[in-house]
Amino acid sequence: MIRNPRTRRASAIILIVLGALLMFLAPEVWQGALLLALGVVLELAGIALEHKAKKTS
Repeated sequence: MIRNPRTRRASAIILIVLGALLMFLAPEVWQGALLLALGVVLELAGIALEHKAKKTS
């Protein structure tokens, strides 16, 4: 786990933006459903990292 709060917060923001970008750009075919699911997972990971960063700060 990342212990440095700045690095953890930067990683969380990158994951959230990347997840949102994947969800926004997902095509409307079955591959799009996979990209959408991957985007949701990245968003959740980013939110979890951000939540942990706020908890320890």
